[in-house]
Amino acid sequence: MLAVNEACMNIIQHGYKQDESGEIILEIFKNSDEVLFRLTDFAAPVDKCDIKGREWEDIRPGGLGVHFICESMDDIKYLHLPDGAGNILEMTKKISKT
Repeated sequence: MLAVNEACMNIIQHGYKQDESGEIILEIFKNSDEVLFRLTDFAAPVDKCDIKGREWEDIRPGGLGVHFICESMDDIKYLHLPDGAGNILEMTKKISKT
């Protein structure tokens, strides 16, 4: 849930620039060995090369969400909506069968 929360906060802060009317769609898919979290927003398309957290050594509030997402998920994909009017973030977490 930490990764989903951090991703939503990044969409609100950076994608929608604090605009409260921005929409985020969360979809959750589960199969036998993993869970896929898909977040879709309708903000301006983001270049995935621009998505990075600040340095770990720079200790201050904020800016570590990308690190938390990368550390807690097994796979992350940054995609764009087909018409170029938004972004899709897919985060996959493997789950054990025990």
